[in-house]
Amino acid sequence: MARNRYDVDEMLETPFDFSHFKRSFKYMKKYRGKMILALILSIFAALSGLLGPIITKYALDNTVPAGDIGQLWLLGLLLLLTFAVSIAFSNIRSRIMTVVGQDMIFDIRSDLFAHLQELPFSYYDDRPHGKILIRVVNYVNSVSDMLSNGVINVILEFLNMLFIMVFMFLVDVKLSLIVLSGLPLFALVMFSIKKYQRRAWQDVSNKSSNLNAYLQENIVGARVTQIFTREEENAEIFDRLSDKHRKSWMKAVAFSNLVWPSTDNISTLVRAAIFFVGLLVMSHASVTLGTIAAMTGYASRFWQPIMNLSNLFNNFINNIAYLERIFETLDEPVTIADKEGAREMGSIEGNVSFNDVTFSYEEGINVLEHVSFDVKAGESIALVGPTGAGKSTIVSLISRFYDVSGGKITIDGEDISEVTLRSLRSQMGIMLQDSFIFSGTIADNIRYGRLDATDEEIRRASRVVCADDFISGMEDGYETEVNERGSKLSGGQKQLISFARTLLSDPKILVLDEATSSIDAKTERLLQQGLNELLKGRTSFIIAHRLSTIRSCDRIMYIDRKGITECGSHDELMAKRGDYYKLYTSQQI
Repeated sequence: MARNRYDVDEMLETPFDFSHFKRSFKYMKKYRGKMILALILSIFAALSGLLGPIITKYALDNTVPAGDIGQLWLLGLLLLLTFAVSIAFSNIRSRIMTVVGQDMIFDIRSDLFAHLQELPFSYYDDRPHGKILIRVVNYVNSVSDMLSNGVINVILEFLNMLFIMVFMFLVDVKLSLIVLSGLPLFALVMFSIKKYQRRAWQDVSNKSSNLNAYLQENIVGARVTQIFTREEENAEIFDRLSDKHRKSWMKAVAFSNLVWPSTDNISTLVRAAIFFVGLLVMSHASVTLGTIAAMTGYASRFWQPIMNLSNLFNNFINNIAYLERIFETLDEPVTIADKEGAREMGSIEGNVSFNDVTFSYEEGINVLEHVSFDVKAGESIALVGPTGAGKSTIVSLISRFYDVSGGKITIDGEDISEVTLRSLRSQMGIMLQDSFIFSGTIADNIRYGRLDATDEEIRRASRVVCADDFISGMEDGYETEVNERGSKLSGGQKQLISFARTLLSDPKILVLDEATSSIDAKTERLLQQGLNELLKGRTSFIIAHRLSTIRSCDRIMYIDRKGITECGSHDELMAKRGDYYKLYTSQQI
């Protein structure tokens, strides 16, 4: 698909509306007690700060003309006290909201991670992993302050405006109206740039996602880059993506920077109007120096919350693009999920049946068509055939990593779409060609198959699959730390660890998808005894290109042309001299 590229911008599935923002309230609701406390502290801090101009007016109009030094000192101390109270309450509130913000980050990120683990393989097939990663890390960090401090600050700044208006009208009604006259101009500016600003920040989101996707892709593929000396070409691509990000950022910031200068200029014009009207138009008798000083202070304070609101508006617009991406991910449907009323699958024997199964990854392009076969419990089935014929698809359908397009699959007579995924997959063991190793110790990686396994059980499983010798020979044995993807282990060692992990889980149905491809012939011969132990009493499906490894299987199915073209034992298929015979003899040359 087109979006599975680092250089293609993602398109939002739906345009943003305030229902997205309302959805974010569920993360705030959990912390409403702390947020209300922070709001109350903020209100007290704001009211304390608003007493300053009143104290200044009284001092200029009464205390200074009367020459009362003692009262002037008292008013000065009172003014200092109001500032101290305001600062103290603001600091306490800031600490509370820092904790709330981090808790919200934890909640959102946990929801995203839990949802990502439930999404089907097709979701990851369609997207570069870097574009998924940036949503969980960067975007959540960006929106957390908006959801915590942002909401409280919006309420607080509106209350500040209301309080200031009350104090202004108490001082002088006409001058207060002059202060308010700048609001229509401010509203015009805001609505003029809102649409362009949101689009600009959406573009920043896209370019940031593209850059992150390419960076992640090149970190994973660093070895291939150096093998094919692609450093210069890759650097050029990175520079191009980085330059697009820079340009989109500068364009978005240019729109954002229109807000606060516009607000500051309007505020300056209003304060100038107060002096002009107060000193030149109105009679000197009705406007005292204290009144002008107080009104100028309140005008400055009145436009401060408006400037703060404009900055919050900026922040809101900037982060809406990120919030949209987060909810877009959370809204991604979990297409492979337990049906309503799905039942637990009991302990299985391992009888597997495909009944007229059809499957397609993309609508209209079938990979399998009308496939039917029955496998008895304990049978070993080999799947062979050309690349892309559908061998791995068959075993993925048994584990219900994808849902069939037609027909049904049953295990012990139960339709696997009617049982819970956990009860199905917990009884299956799957060994892939790419044996993934997690960061941690070797013991941790093997124990991943069964978390309650003892150290002795881990060693026993390792001995069965011939992994104990090389593990014990390492510096710290089973406690040896390995990096993500097992970069310090050979391909064969990683596969042996994966074999031990699978054996430890004690599955009833076993899938080996090219599981011995990275193991040398000598180790494979030693492993064969362990494999026989692993296969004993289990239904197994084995995909292998080295046909010598599957000669002893009960049945071999040749997969091609969207179905099973041949089925039988090795000797039976060789006698037919069909597709399997041609494939087998070609490997003996």
